[in-house]
Amino acid sequence: MNDRSPPEEFADINEAVGEEWESETTPYERIRHVIAHTYSPVSADTVADDARTTPKTARKHLNTLADEGFVETTPGEQGGTLYRRSPESLVVEQAADILEHVSTDELVTRIQEMREQLTKYQAEFGVDSPEDLAVNQTNQALSKSGSPQDKIDPETIREWKTLRRNLAFANAALSIGNAEQFVDSDRRSTDDSVPV
Repeated sequence: MNDRSPPEEFADINEAVGEEWESETTPYERIRHVIAHTYSPVSADTVADDARTTPKTARKHLNTLADEGFVETTPGEQGGTLYRRSPESLVVEQAADILEHVSTDELVTRIQEMREQLTKYQAEFGVDSPEDLAVNQTNQALSKSGSPQDKIDPETIREWKTLRRNLAFANAALSIGNAEQFVDSDRRSTDDSVPV
């Protein structure tokens, strides 16, 4: 067994990395980074601790991010405001990422394939959603009327939920892509009609 302690310069690597992060970024950048990975409501104090800044600074930047739609606010139990990343900002980010890597034609094809798979799940299990499937399975287990072959693999429910989420992201990407094409074509037609 090795009972040597690490060299002093490596004793607190987390603190050294934190100090480097703090010196190379602004409080706004650190707060945005922290809240970008925050999906459950937290206080400004919690964000401030993680972002290595003061609660007052965190609150100021969190409110700015809320005005921009990146952050969602909710009232806390003690009257304070709680913050988390807004689900809408995540959808927009995912949609932009999809548009960066997938052509519109390929996206349309993938959306059609996902819709077909969703229809297959609905037909196979006789329910409209994975939540309905889980409820049916629970009810069968409680009544003990289901046979062992009626038991659905939890992985199937997860795949169905993931497919539905991916379809929502793909539809959002397609909508954004179509809106961008519309704006671009409208801009070109406006530019063409302006006399020189």
